[in-house]
Amino acid sequence: MTITLRAATDGDLDAVAAIYAREVREGTATFDLTPPPRSKWEKLLASLHPGDHFLVAVDDETDDETNHETDAAVLGFAYSSAFREKGAYDATREVTIYLDPSAAGRGLGRALYGELLARLTASGVRVALACISLPNDASEGLHRACGFERQGVLHQVGRKFDRWIDVVWWERLLQD
Repeated sequence: MTITLRAATDGDLDAVAAIYAREVREGTATFDLTPPPRSKWEKLLASLHPGDHFLVAVDDETDDETNHETDAAVLGFAYSSAFREKGAYDATREVTIYLDPSAAGRGLGRALYGELLARLTASGVRVALACISLPNDASEGLHRACGFERQGVLHQVGRKFDRWIDVVWWERLLQD
């Protein structure tokens, strides 16, 4: 398996949407209750803000029997977007990452965040923020390993699957 990290393209959006839709239906990493339309992903892809980045991790497999390349499979994605739509927050971006369940535990989350954080730093972003629903030991461990610091818990702010869910905010300063 050869993994490539790259900017997302329009051709990746259906796979991105499928990864996200599974989390909407089965998980609590997002508080969306229905999968968003394709236009959500198109808007992220089209953003011209220098701090907005949309990356995918793809498996560039080759067919060993015929030695022809197959379509790259999207295993995960990460993106940065506005924290709040107010001018004073312009150098602060919220970051998010989702992996296909088959890709969990293979270092792809750390690789995607490494690339995303490098691009954020290069584009002058000062602070990266991440919001994680609780409990989520794997995501908290990933953020800790990527240099984020835990900032605080908001209790029972979301309701999904007939239960109240807490979230925790994590922060990483990128510029001095």
